[in-house]
Amino acid sequence: MKTGTVHLIPTVLHEEEQALQAIPPYITEAIKKCDVFFVEQEKTARRFFKKLWREMVIDDYQWFTIHKAEEQVKNAFTEQLKQGKNIGIVSEAGCPGIADPGQLLIEAAQRMGATVVPYVGPSSILLALMASGMNGQNFYFNGYLPIDAHEKKTAIREMEAHSAKTGCTHIFIETPYRNNQLIRDLLQTAKPTTRFCIAVDITASTESILTKTVQQWQQKTPDIHKRPAIFLLQA
Repeated sequence: MKTGTVHLIPTVLHEEEQALQAIPPYITEAIKKCDVFFVEQEKTARRFFKKLWREMVIDDYQWFTIHKAEEQVKNAFTEQLKQGKNIGIVSEAGCPGIADPGQLLIEAAQRMGATVVPYVGPSSILLALMASGMNGQNFYFNGYLPIDAHEKKTAIREMEAHSAKTGCTHIFIETPYRNNQLIRDLLQTAKPTTRFCIAVDITASTESILTKTVQQWQQKTPDIHKRPAIFLLQA
């Protein structure tokens, strides 16, 4: 029996209406191909779909919440695929499978030999890298840095040393309410000449993507408390 197809549907990075401009028109057609949706947050996914396709009858579709892609969720996912259902995977922000628990479902689909179709959409990682002026030939995404202050500073030193040796750009993220503390820790730890990019509210009207040296940032430390951000470092 032929399995269903998995459609990787990107979503907005910001709730502001302007952020919808980053979603290509063909994403609506991808949504229409699906019978079932596996999403990080059902409420926000439904709201996003209705903005793109006002006529969509939400209750005509099956909805599953990914959470951390526990065994129960993966079993439901593979069962839907075996039934020939076409499945849409939707992250809470950006592209499914990139710093996203949907990756575990995509892995299961690949193991089954199902067709997986990625669609173009906004990725904060790539958009920040594009605008940073840092090395786009050699870069490394670190995800979240450690919460513990000592471990975080150790991680910063290790990234800086690796970047100095290889020229690699290091990219990382933080829970928005810890943004300011991460910035303070980095400015206390990194060398004055190290370049540091702070990218905030990507695709929103308040978007700001600025690259300065650590020494320059120290002269005026930004306040980005609770704003979605991504950070880049190059020694």
